[in-house]
Amino acid sequence: MRKPRDYDAELKALNDKARQLREQKLRQLGELVVSIGADTFPVEQLAGALLSAIDTKDAAIKEDWRKRGAAFFQAAPRGARGADKNDHRPAQSASGEAPPASEDRA
Repeated sequence: MRKPRDYDAELKALNDKARQLREQKLRQLGELVVSIGADTFPVEQLAGALLSAIDTKDAAIKEDWRKRGAAFFQAAPRGARGADKNDHRPAQSASGEAPPASEDRA
């Protein structure tokens, strides 16, 4: 006869794996914030910029952000990205206008 499945143990293992993945995602997001130099902004300003990015509907701006992000990850190893930390210039869309998320940057 077959051994009965232990659904409780399987569910616990899945919950543990989901928790590990959430923790890994949070850690990676924190590392990203630090690696691009965004940890120098006040938390409220960073949150506002992210919320503005979420509200942006302009596909050209979002595509520009995607390209800049891809270039950032392909540019250099993590240790060599120190020069990028000081470059907080706002991205510009194809139409030449800066994204709304960067209005508060100096």
